[in-house]
Amino acid sequence: MGIEIEDKFDVPQEYVIPDLSGLADVVGPKSYQLVALYYDTPDLRLAARGVTLRRRRGGDDAGWHLKLPKAKGVRQEITHPLTRSTKIVPPELAELVRAYTRGADLQIVAELDTRRTVTVLLDGETKLVEIADDRVKGTDHRVEDKVVRWREVEAELLDDTRQALLTKVGKRLRKAGATPSGSASKLAKLLDPTPPARAATVPGSAGEIVVNYLASQVSALLSQDPRVRRAEDDAVHQMRVACRRLRSAMKAFKTVVVDTDELQEELQWLGNVLGEARDLEVTRARFAKLLAGVAPELIIGPVHTRLGSDLHKREEEAYERIKEALSGDRYYALLNALDELIAEPKLGKAAAKPAQERLSAIAAAGWNRVTKAYDFAQAIEDLERREIAMHDVRKAAKRARYTAEALQPTLGKDMARLAKLAEDIQEVLGTHQDGVVAQETLAKEAESARQAGEDTFTYGLLVGIERNIADRAHADFPRVWAETVKAVGKLL
Repeated sequence: MGIEIEDKFDVPQEYVIPDLSGLADVVGPKSYQLVALYYDTPDLRLAARGVTLRRRRGGDDAGWHLKLPKAKGVRQEITHPLTRSTKIVPPELAELVRAYTRGADLQIVAELDTRRTVTVLLDGETKLVEIADDRVKGTDHRVEDKVVRWREVEAELLDDTRQALLTKVGKRLRKAGATPSGSASKLAKLLDPTPPARAATVPGSAGEIVVNYLASQVSALLSQDPRVRRAEDDAVHQMRVACRRLRSAMKAFKTVVVDTDELQEELQWLGNVLGEARDLEVTRARFAKLLAGVAPELIIGPVHTRLGSDLHKREEEAYERIKEALSGDRYYALLNALDELIAEPKLGKAAAKPAQERLSAIAAAGWNRVTKAYDFAQAIEDLERREIAMHDVRKAAKRARYTAEALQPTLGKDMARLAKLAEDIQEVLGTHQDGVVAQETLAKEAESARQAGEDTFTYGLLVGIERNIADRAHADFPRVWAETVKAVGKLL
């Protein structure tokens, strides 16, 4: 797996690669013949999202390559050794594109036969930038083997600390007559896939802003799917956040995009599926940090095992349940529904109003929801019930934060400030809640240890530490709340 950062250029057949001396040591040119078969669904679901899956022979990186978009000009590349069969995609790679294929079969859709001439810029033995001059013959197997020929140049960054050098190479290529490519990949140039549909909205309207935001979060959710399947660091968290942001936006902007209740329920389901593994991951990391701060002589018995490897085993089991859910019809139906939401949303009357006017009111309403939840909780005399109600304050603050973050590009720095203030409330309440939950978990683990005849001293010590953390957050909250309310009052 690697990150591919490159600039692509269209050039005429008579183009001459400029002199690159003076930028770095120059090695080459060296030529290769590359033959690549590209796989997709019949309706090009991968290509439509900027995803490419190929089997390539020739050159020094023959094999299967899956490229997933991360940002403009940046893709994550996952490789697999070359297999004998050209008809069967390696299951490991087919699994990673399920969020796009959604049960549809993968088949060969195109073939690219490329005569590649490579020049490499080096610093000593370190490769910095590779310039590939490609003469391409593309065959579209969907349209009676339609053949297209063209020439293009790619400049790929091989050392991510030398971005400035890539920029300089690009300038020389353009000065010699190259133009930035209008296609994200060779396959896109050949097949010209239709991107996912996006609803037509009035420029500058609340509808335009909200639909664009929802689309960005759908893309964020999809981009995390392959990472979750590979159990990459923080992937479950980021996918869960995308679910929460989508649900929050649907609630906050319900007068702009209407009738999303069923979608919200399905996003909640997906968030819950992801939540089990995420919560175990956070808990395990939390206890590891706690134990690292405890003197070794105070750790008595197999505490590391119970709070480490045992929790990790449960986390792995939760990951298996996630993978099962992400390969099921319910998940595919949710993704299809999200695509339909972006393509043909049901817009309310508020959607046609100017964004500044309508969305400012929604941001203010989001914060008012926080203060109402707080007032309701404080009016409860029973301390236990009040603590439960304060959890609703935290949820309202998180929703206000997400709403403000969604509006920041449109409404400016005041929304960035509001988001930060709401996050302050969310975090101090979260610190208290996390401490309470950690104490409950430790108490359960201590009971299991006791029944196994183990010493439970260390668990009691950790409970004391967690109680202190929770109590400090609880004591600090009135100050944070007063400062936040005062600051928000100046914004809204």
